[in-house]
Amino acid sequence: MSVTAKRRADYLPPAFSIPLVDLTISLHPTKTVVKSKLSVKRTLVTDTGKNSVESADANSGHKRQPLVLDGQKLSLVSIHINGKPFTNFTQNDETLSLDVDADDFELEIENHVDPENNKALEGLYLSGGAYCTQCEAEGFRRITYFLDRPDVLSVYTVKVIGDKSFPMLLSNGNPVARGENPDGTHFVTWHDPHPKPCYLFALVAGDFDLLTDTYTTTSGKEVALELYVDKGKKSQGTFALDSLKRAMKWDEDVFGLEYDLDIYMIVAVDFFNMGAMENKGLNVFNSKFVLADQDSATDDDFFNVEAVIAHEYFHNWTGNRVTCRDWFQLSLKEGLTVFRDQQFSADMTSPLSNRIKHVRVMREHQFAEDASAMSHPIRPEEVIEMNNFYTVTVYDKGAEVIRMFHTLLGPQGFRKGMDEYFRRHDGQAVTCDDFVSAMQSATELDLTQFSRWYSQSGTPQVSLAHNVIKHDTGYVHTFTVTQNTPSTADQNEKLPLYIPVGFEVIDEDGNRYRDDSGIIQNDLLILDAPEITITITCDTKKLTPVLLGNFSAPVKVHNELDTASLLTIFTHSQDAFNRWDAMQSLYNRCISELYENATATIDSGIWAGIRSAIDSEISNIELLSECLVIPSFETLCQSRSDINVQPLIEARNAFCRQFSTQLEDVLLSAFNGIATQAYSYKQDAVNARRCKNVLLSHLARLPQHKDLVISQFDNTDNMTDTLGALKAAQSLSSEAFESLMAKFEEKWRHNPLVLDKWFALHATQPREDILATITMLSEHPQFSMGNPNRVRSLIGSFAFYNSERFHSLDGEGYKFVTDYLIKLDAINPQVAARIVTPLIQWQGFAEPHQVLMKAQLGRLLNHKGLSKDVFEKVSKSLAYDNHSSH
Repeated sequence: MSVTAKRRADYLPPAFSIPLVDLTISLHPTKTVVKSKLSVKRTLVTDTGKNSVESADANSGHKRQPLVLDGQKLSLVSIHINGKPFTNFTQNDETLSLDVDADDFELEIENHVDPENNKALEGLYLSGGAYCTQCEAEGFRRITYFLDRPDVLSVYTVKVIGDKSFPMLLSNGNPVARGENPDGTHFVTWHDPHPKPCYLFALVAGDFDLLTDTYTTTSGKEVALELYVDKGKKSQGTFALDSLKRAMKWDEDVFGLEYDLDIYMIVAVDFFNMGAMENKGLNVFNSKFVLADQDSATDDDFFNVEAVIAHEYFHNWTGNRVTCRDWFQLSLKEGLTVFRDQQFSADMTSPLSNRIKHVRVMREHQFAEDASAMSHPIRPEEVIEMNNFYTVTVYDKGAEVIRMFHTLLGPQGFRKGMDEYFRRHDGQAVTCDDFVSAMQSATELDLTQFSRWYSQSGTPQVSLAHNVIKHDTGYVHTFTVTQNTPSTADQNEKLPLYIPVGFEVIDEDGNRYRDDSGIIQNDLLILDAPEITITITCDTKKLTPVLLGNFSAPVKVHNELDTASLLTIFTHSQDAFNRWDAMQSLYNRCISELYENATATIDSGIWAGIRSAIDSEISNIELLSECLVIPSFETLCQSRSDINVQPLIEARNAFCRQFSTQLEDVLLSAFNGIATQAYSYKQDAVNARRCKNVLLSHLARLPQHKDLVISQFDNTDNMTDTLGALKAAQSLSSEAFESLMAKFEEKWRHNPLVLDKWFALHATQPREDILATITMLSEHPQFSMGNPNRVRSLIGSFAFYNSERFHSLDGEGYKFVTDYLIKLDAINPQVAARIVTPLIQWQGFAEPHQVLMKAQLGRLLNHKGLSKDVFEKVSKSLAYDNHSSH
């Protein structure tokens, strides 16, 4: 395969601008006609690399650059310049190059595309009875020839023509004309007055149910809200529309940002590679992030609908009005907007549960990415396939970097920096450096060192050493805090970062202590050197240091604490996140004992401490439910290396069994103490269901509580408790589990989104015949390899979350996923490249696993016709093997 890496350092401004775009798109299943009329201006590049608008005379004596447009899988029909046929061009599978002398001209291109046979779901495609587009990152080039890069901003006018069997013809902006054509088709013309990059172009045509509403902005402007869903799903869209209004109000209140068009549209479709897309004025959503009611959606589903609706709306300013200069700046819009949606969700629901949710993503997935061959900074330096930029590093670690800005500047300072960012750059395509500069204007802190977070990859390690010296007047406690970032696949040398470390020191009674020199301010230690030492002089011998309150930075902490200290933190820390984290550390330690010695028995004092913790928080069920969750296998992996999978899983399972047995009475009492109530999506009710289902999962390991699981399944009035019962049933006998699953499938077999949950539960069962089961499920009438949701629910769930069988030492799990990826890659490379992730993260596992995983990666790499998406990840993974062996 011939591939070329793209590098951030090679960026050059575009040689041409296209200020105006006029599109006429006549829809047809296999021969859609696209006519583009582009206003093109030559933009000369000076020796400084800056764009200028000098005349052609100023460039005399220099060879004039051709206009090179991107285009893939297009059938070219004709080209006209200033109304005349143009033939001085060359084309290949990727580009159309026009040798044109003019500096300012009108370019007309006609081409055909085949939406029906576009199974990659990029560009314009026809699936599920509707036409739809997905243009981010580089899908517009599959619709027409264009400068497909985010720094080319254009005002679009789009005329969509279609058969009347597609009554809704939608595009960006405001509708300005509609009517019927002599051939029986109809049309709608849309105009978006705001210049945008082509990745924000959208078109949808279909026959939908429509929900409508209005929102009045703070300045008094009335905005029409329209939500399009599949026929018969109208009642499931109400929550999404209400969520949109809450997001619009929140963005006005918190950031002073109003919506800027007359209409805001959302369309829900089943066939979609991503979660959603923020196309200007016309958001396209995966239906799983729109449709929700209590019968078919869990509390997590409701949460995700509200969060994703908000995320895409917030992009109107952080992504659309101010966009990226190039795709290496992706975190500029995504990290910032993820932070904004996290803040919104915390305000709408609960700060604690939200924070824990996001930290789990970091620890389970982002830390793993940092340790793999795909390690990269939040602003990457090099890539082969742009779709591979959509990572937990760019999104979630990017959001943590924005959160650190918010911590350092405070809410008012951060708002001041954001205001300046929009004042400077509204209507522009900019860089991460531009954002840092705006933040710098709002603070006296020097952000130079902090900006290394954008360019340095890897997970920093923060370690603490605690020494105590007895003096005549008391004790002197010395705390030495160090930082170190291990080398990564892309970078060997690392520099010290500017790390805000939440820092709290308490004694056994919960008294808090300040350091002698006042280095810690507002419970925050700024670790900006390889090592910092602080002292506390007091009359207390036993002090407990608590690091990284509220996960103040995306780092790993090494803070050796005994069991008593961890229980002290749980009992007395003022930070609820620290209390949860202390229990996670305690569980992790217990599992380590069992990992090292399978016959070990957990000390009775630990069970007494956990029992006391449960008793003390019985009225605080939100914190209790979080503290009762045992760390996942994926989380456990991030604090270990050279992992033997089966022994670690057995150690975790053994701890879970002991947990249920030792604490049965207090768990059962807590379970019975949570009253069953009619369903409502209110935070108190969400907390109660969450806690009850966590308790049920523990009790289900004991045969005597089988009836609790079955009773909840049979009598619940909502999907949250139904799924809670089914997940708990995974601990019952296979016959009991299969019986409940059969009932569930019978009830929901005609609802694909609900059935995705059923597929996932089957795929994560650690049964010995799981591969045969998945093969059988892939023949289910509701399963389709062409639908990303179905593939992720079945194959993705197995690869990511059925660790016992995926990592089986007979190698069959790895081979099964590889066999499937070879077939999937030919249809949808984007989805295949995401599901390959567990295979390329072989570095942390023991040698027997590594050998088997790399053998399957070699099969993929040698497969003829492998996509660039998968090739990049697999080739980097195997190259990292060569790098790490030297």
